Amino acid sequence: MARYHDAKCRLCRREGMKLFLKGARCFTDKCAIERRNYPPGQHGLNRGKPTQFGIQLREKQKAKRIYGVVEGQFRRYFHEAEREKGVTGENLLKLLECRLDNVVYRLGFAASRRESRQMVAHGHYQVNGRKVSVPSFLVSVGDVVQLRTTSKLGARVDDNLNAGRGQVPQWLTLDPNERKGTVRSLPLREDIQIPVSEQLIVELYSK
Repeated sequence: MARYHDAKCRLCRREGMKLFLKGARCFTDKCAIERRNYPPGQHGLNRGKPTQFGIQLREKQKAKRIYGVVEGQFRRYFHEAEREKGVTGENLLKLLECRLDNVVYRLGFAASRRESRQMVAHGHYQVNGRKVSVPSFLVSVGDVVQLRTTSKLGARVDDNLNAGRGQVPQWLTLDPNERKGTVRSLPLREDIQIPVSEQLIVELYSK
């Protein structure tokens, strides 16, 4: 599947905010937003006023980049969110939050979603005692996510947990000694602390 392989900091600069795509670097003065807080490119400082479509597009791009999914995946999540009961925009964010790579990141096992995706893809995590190597795997209430005992990333995970860069959301519980977390419930909108207006995404796809 296609992935973005260029400089991740360009994505943050394009959205005008920290998307925390590079882990620890995002918390230092080396962060691109701290040094060059304007869009990349030759005309970065001279962009005109965005249209309504442009505003909606930026919200979609921002959500895609935060969770590290491509357009095809994102569109499928949106169509699934439409079919579910409730508010489509909130359903979309809940689906994205329940991805295994995001859960590993939210529990603090990884410094970034990119690192968590790599950890999962390389088979370092198990769900309910079974190895899962699909980052897009959707967790359910009651699922237990744990670092495999045979994994060689124990020291790295401990370093990330000790760094304490983010608070574990209420819909998850963490047992740092066992390097495992449990899904207590599905996330509510107030539990999803990302700078995205999901209604603008719904408006964009509804055209």
